[in-house]
Amino acid sequence: MKNPKEGFFIGRIKSLKYAFKGMWILITTEDSIKVQLSVAFIAIILGFLLDISAIEWMLQFLAIGLVLVAEAANSAIEEVADFIHPEFHKKIGKIKDIAAGIPTFAALTSLIIAGIIYIPKILVFF
Repeated sequence: MKNPKEGFFIGRIKSLKYAFKGMWILITTEDSIKVQLSVAFIAIILGFLLDISAIEWMLQFLAIGLVLVAEAANSAIEEVADFIHPEFHKKIGKIKDIAAGIPTFAALTSLIIAGIIYIPKILVFF
């Protein structure tokens, strides 16, 4: 509950604290986030090696962010679903399947972006 004596600035700092705590929980506990961060690291190295443009860097970071946000949303939805109904339930299963589609859309979009950026640069070598 919000303390009425706290000002706007203090409230925002506390919000940031919770946000970074959430990021840390995702990074340290969610395998899907760990995998996506590894893929992002590889993409960043490729970006340096193949000297991508500023616009390509922006698109790449937007794609990385999109995938991480989608994975985080999926993880949060699954946590809520498991909390509400820990045993198997057909409806909860459907909700979790739909939630799993969120990062799938994001990952497919990021693969298209990566293809547009990197395929022409790689074809130059062949």
